[in-house]
Amino acid sequence: MHYSSYSELCRGHVCQMVICDHYKRGIISGSSCKSLCEESTLKLQRCLSSSPTHQVYSGVWKEKSVIIKCGIEDNSRGDGSPDSLVRQEMTLFDKPTRGTSMDEFRQMLHNFLKANLGEHPSLGALVGLVINLADVNKDGKVSLAEAKSVWALLQVNEFLLMMALQEKEHTPKLLGFCGDLYVTELVGHSALYRLEVPSYLQPLVPIALSTTLNQWLAPAWPRRARITIGLLEFVEEIFHGSYGSFLMCDASPRHVGYNGKYDCKMADLRSVASETAVRSYLKGRQCETNSDCTYGKDCTATCDKLVKQCNTEVVQPNLAKVCRLLQDYLLFGSPPDLRVDLEKQLRTCVTLSGLASQIEVHHSLVLNNLKTLLWKKISNTKYS
Repeated sequence: MHYSSYSELCRGHVCQMVICDHYKRGIISGSSCKSLCEESTLKLQRCLSSSPTHQVYSGVWKEKSVIIKCGIEDNSRGDGSPDSLVRQEMTLFDKPTRGTSMDEFRQMLHNFLKANLGEHPSLGALVGLVINLADVNKDGKVSLAEAKSVWALLQVNEFLLMMALQEKEHTPKLLGFCGDLYVTELVGHSALYRLEVPSYLQPLVPIALSTTLNQWLAPAWPRRARITIGLLEFVEEIFHGSYGSFLMCDASPRHVGYNGKYDCKMADLRSVASETAVRSYLKGRQCETNSDCTYGKDCTATCDKLVKQCNTEVVQPNLAKVCRLLQDYLLFGSPPDLRVDLEKQLRTCVTLSGLASQIEVHHSLVLNNLKTLLWKKISNTKYS
């Protein structure tokens, strides 16, 4: 196993200790701090972490089921002791500094959001949302501790995405935070498939076996169709939004969840990135082959072999990645009268490629055809 023990992978107690230490010293603030550190009404329960640096727990907050997420610096950067973790966290909450005015903080936020999301007319509104979130006691002012907390949170890609996409139906709702620990609504099923074979066991478990088991464990086909419609709607939501376009840089079944009503909810947004961030990463990057021009797992651009530099536009659109994910998920057990048409549409969808500016109309047409096909089959039934 990659991690020597459960305790190394699940260090929520360390996260809580560090956060509450900072809160008690007045360094940070947040709407969940009192519940976590004083009243014990926010409790970490089952560990769901897949990395020791990204702690994920199911929990309870005021008797409601929630998800709690918190980042911890890698042990290799310190000696691993609680004191060293506290010292590492101090650098996370070092901005803004004492003496920063409200106008300067607004400008800090605007510049940060512009660098990460691009220049958009609506950025001012997002700055307002962030400041409103930071003002925990709703006194119309932002204290230094409140500002430090929200600034640290914005450095977390998933939190930034949740702020930018918070009004979207398929983004989990943010419920509260304390420092850089944040609480979201519970997504009942946190993956598209029930059986997730850990990477260290994959060589021992044949792909065919795990695929077959997942097909039999999956919800009834009409429910899978409903989840799929929601996932396609999410692809639409992030294609051109108020804060630009976003790219799915790892369309994995581990990141797509759904609730008890079979409404799609993105369980993990860490692999979604703004087009601006991806372009910024690729710009001027040296390369020999296309694989050198990859952001995340699979946001790949072409390599200009004449100048040995990456082009900045990703070739494969989100929709093609999602359709590849859906081929096995949707075709198994599909109604016989739909199967040929469904196979054909998914095949067309998977082969979508080319620059976004050139395929926009085609992209919309393929997405709408697929959604319409599925909706016609389940509308006016109990599954709709």
